[in-house]
Amino acid sequence: MVLGVAGGIAAYKSCHIVRGFTERGHAVRVVPTESALNFVGAATFEALSGQPVATGVFDRVHRVQHVRVGQEADLVVIAPATADLLARLATGRADDLLTATCLVATCPVVVAPAMHTEMWNHPATRANVATLRERGVTVLEPAHGRLTGADSGAGRLPDPEQIIALSLLRLAGRELPQDLSGRRVLITAGGTRENIDPVRYLGNRSSGRQGFALAEVAAQRGAEVTLIAGATDELPAPCGAEVIRISSARELAGEVTARAAEQDVIIMAAAVADYRPTVTAPAKLKKNSESAPTAVELTENPDILAGLTAARRDGRIPADTVIVGFAAETGDERASVLDHALRKVRRKGCDLLMCNDVSSGKVFGRNRNRGWLISPDGSSTEVPDGTKLEVASLILDSVVRITTER
Repeated sequence: MVLGVAGGIAAYKSCHIVRGFTERGHAVRVVPTESALNFVGAATFEALSGQPVATGVFDRVHRVQHVRVGQEADLVVIAPATADLLARLATGRADDLLTATCLVATCPVVVAPAMHTEMWNHPATRANVATLRERGVTVLEPAHGRLTGADSGAGRLPDPEQIIALSLLRLAGRELPQDLSGRRVLITAGGTRENIDPVRYLGNRSSGRQGFALAEVAAQRGAEVTLIAGATDELPAPCGAEVIRISSARELAGEVTARAAEQDVIIMAAAVADYRPTVTAPAKLKKNSESAPTAVELTENPDILAGLTAARRDGRIPADTVIVGFAAETGDERASVLDHALRKVRRKGCDLLMCNDVSSGKVFGRNRNRGWLISPDGSSTEVPDGTKLEVASLILDSVVRITTER
């Protein structure tokens, strides 16, 4: 792998990217610009990568380095990429080792921009990004957040783990085309918590990782993403997505209902509690006291997915809205995991159902997933074991096919 580093304050994060790739067993060659060395020294990159660092086309001329580095790369990642570097890449410049490497490379190239919001939104930068994407370069959407000084907004470098995961997705052969550009996509993620008292709640084992992966990939494929998130493992916000935090199933239902009519795609990946306590105690229930409960009476929560499909039939949601459900299933003496999922897709009325076998801790809290994509006609497609970003990519491929057919 080649890791390009441009001269911006976010260059310090590239050290974490080098470490992340090497810990996964990849050989990394760092190619910084001269400006990048003002932020992180060559010795740091050499120590972390175990490879020599050079910046110019005349370094190690006997090895024809300005050609060889790009020829031998399986993946080129540039993080951070400044507005200046984007401009030089878009115009085909080859005035340093990094730009020359990119001109030679025939492998996937992933670029993670980092700059002030005004620079990111400038028409020149937007045109350069569009040019690079047309040529097959994957230009990631930047994150929103604190920039240099007191400024805040779009243009922050994504979390190093996000860059690593999305880069490895490209290395695995999964594209990030702009085929969801202009689409509004609502995604739910994580488990809900149903309060028993101010301290205790009923919950489930969902980490929210699959829903966050869907939001990450959808945003990188051009969608306008709204992510409604319940309990999660403090996951970094997907770049470019609006994140709304909720706790209970009823809160989730309210947020989804308020936004559903404006969406082109709704993906219900959250693990919604089927039941909630009928009464929530206003104060902590004390052990060994008169208020100690001997049982918790439960009330059924609203079926949000079924409510969405009913609203679509009634015309409260546009008829062409694509609705995707999730089913976390275990087999039993009556039916297999797949049998249960087939019944659910017919009962819920959604356009697509992602079924997971969650027995024996196979999915919850893990970075990998597998299962089946099930259509209303009962046909199913196996989703092979992969990272949750890879699974998200496959699910969104199916969503794009459905939207194209409508």
